[in-house]
Amino acid sequence: MGAADGYPEEGPVRQVQVTAFAVDSHEVTNARFAEFVDATGYVTAAERRPDPSLHPDVPQDRLVPGSAVFRSPESGTNRWWHFVPGAYWRSPEGPGSSIENGMNHPVVHVAHADAAAFAAWAGGRLPTEAEWEYAARGGLDQARYTWGAGPAPHRNPTLANTWQGDFPFTDTGADGHRGSAPVGCFPPNGFGLYDMAGNVWEWTSDRFVAADANSGLIKGGSFLCAENYCRRYRPAARHPQERDFSTSHLGFRVVYPAVP
Repeated sequence: MGAADGYPEEGPVRQVQVTAFAVDSHEVTNARFAEFVDATGYVTAAERRPDPSLHPDVPQDRLVPGSAVFRSPESGTNRWWHFVPGAYWRSPEGPGSSIENGMNHPVVHVAHADAAAFAAWAGGRLPTEAEWEYAARGGLDQARYTWGAGPAPHRNPTLANTWQGDFPFTDTGADGHRGSAPVGCFPPNGFGLYDMAGNVWEWTSDRFVAADANSGLIKGGSFLCAENYCRRYRPAARHPQERDFSTSHLGFRVVYPAVP
């Protein structure tokens, strides 16, 4: 796992062993997450006030339920992430928005604990980084992408749901989607797994910084990854994410014990 020709944190290339496991063929959808919430009454982190001890630099009056939402900025500014009070998985753009027409899209606005709670309910767990990367490679050893050596998704937008155009201003939607796509829209990898590149980032069980309990590690890139920004739609790519925080481009899938 790892890569020598990507971002610095992806190296070094190293040999890792994983034991047998089964994995969801696609990200957990809004429909599936709704089943979990209906069955358990679970309340996600985005629906609760953040823990002040984890955010000592944030004024107390700003610690309110909500989540981070991407919005294309006006030209000349670099601010595209907005904390939106009231944004959560059922209202992904904030109050008044809905998933009614997106039940087969990946669930987003889920923090690490939310994803882990669903996984336990479903009889599984979140994948380790090594398991996730092994699954993403689909049997290809050290290939740059889940589909092989190339081309990059901006050159062939039929391969993955990424950003086409000048990020963060213009997404041409050449791949057929602006924002997330229904699961399974793009070709699977060699293991029959969909969206291991692009669509939404996915939680792993590992930490990005081992000594930081709130340091999460996500894999896979998202619909916001572009050729001119965050080229992390590759198996080796990795990124930090606060475990107690959620965003509009972050979801997950579940791994299970291998079936004999």
